[in-house]
Amino acid sequence: MGTACDVFVIGGGPGGTTAGALLAERGYRVVIAEKDRHPRFHIGESLLPANLPLLERLGVGEAVRAIGMVKRGVEFVSPWHTKARQEYLFADAWNKNMPYAYHVPRAEFDAILFQNAAAKGAKTREDCQVQDVVFSANGGGARVRARHADGSTEDFEARFVIDASGRDTFLGRRLHTKRRNPRHNSSALFGHFRGAIRNLGPEEGHISLYWFEHGWFWFIPLANGITSVGVVVWPDYLKTRTKPVADFFQETLALCPPLAGRLVGAELVSEVQATGNFSYGCERSHGPNHLLVGDALGFIDPVFSSGVMLAMHGGFLAARAVDVCLKKPREAARARRAYDRAARRGLRTYAWFIYRVNHPSMRDLFMGPRNLLRMQEALLSVLAGDIFGDTPVWRSLNAFKALYYLHSLRHLRRSLRTLQRRWLLRRRFAKPSLIAGSD
Repeated sequence: MGTACDVFVIGGGPGGTTAGALLAERGYRVVIAEKDRHPRFHIGESLLPANLPLLERLGVGEAVRAIGMVKRGVEFVSPWHTKARQEYLFADAWNKNMPYAYHVPRAEFDAILFQNAAAKGAKTREDCQVQDVVFSANGGGARVRARHADGSTEDFEARFVIDASGRDTFLGRRLHTKRRNPRHNSSALFGHFRGAIRNLGPEEGHISLYWFEHGWFWFIPLANGITSVGVVVWPDYLKTRTKPVADFFQETLALCPPLAGRLVGAELVSEVQATGNFSYGCERSHGPNHLLVGDALGFIDPVFSSGVMLAMHGGFLAARAVDVCLKKPREAARARRAYDRAARRGLRTYAWFIYRVNHPSMRDLFMGPRNLLRMQEALLSVLAGDIFGDTPVWRSLNAFKALYYLHSLRHLRRSLRTLQRRWLLRRRFAKPSLIAGSD
């Protein structure tokens, strides 16, 4: 017999530790297994204003403030527009009570959440790699086998499993439900710099997004003096690489003079990392006794920094669903379906913008915003992550989408050229997109 628990969580990142902490608070026996040891490097340092209430609810708001760089807004920089820089402030969003967020060193941020889950009663395992999950035939639970750093194995008997394994998507791979997303197949290169030139005053913490011919760059200032810089590109550009990754990254940075200018004299202080097949989704978010949370369910282009917010919000949703499944089995199927709808809602909302973020018409609208029908305020609410509450942004967002389509029709020849290029790329990755939802 293995160690008995109510909920076994695969992964000690934001989604898993959020769900684990909340379920431990409710008295469940929770085990969280993290394959690495905190603090460990992770990309995705920029939070959204919608993260802050979640952090306060978990009791880690003060700890995160201590490591965070205040982020009051976003700036988009384009080489194709007369006004090359456009600033968006969260204070101008529909809900004026969410005026800022933070950038955080993810190693420290994830460690805070992991330790918080342990403090609330979850049993945590580090250097603990899940090897196998075998679900019982009658849907009554699962046997989980994990391997520790010393090579020993440990078995667990769990009533429920939450897969929060991030891009490993342990159950998505094991159950063969993970699919590449052909509508936005991309790759990323990234590294950390010391000594980058930052904005001054209240704008110091702005995240900067730079468009260029092959995709877009991010520039994220952290409170410890480090700046995270990365690029998301189409696979066809990455395939042109004929030199080491670090050299190719520096060569790519040079293609964006405004960004390269901010890195003059800066020192690269991390290894340059690359990842391909960036966007994906899992066909199913749940089974009779498991749920997929955060990046384990799906990942889309990080242009709006939505990853941590979606993972943590998913953790809250998962905790609620699992609580119902374990306490009220007759309502379990309904709870799992409700989880699927809510978890995929965020992915769908951001996906619409992300699929089009490199389209010339979308760039035009971002670089020349108008608040007609409160469209700019609604767009800022998306940038702030304020899409799950009662803020009535949806009519204005639909108006923005209509404006996008009208603008694309007005510049039809340009739009057709863009669509033709995207179609040629999608043919190379012709599998159905699974972001839209399933049950």
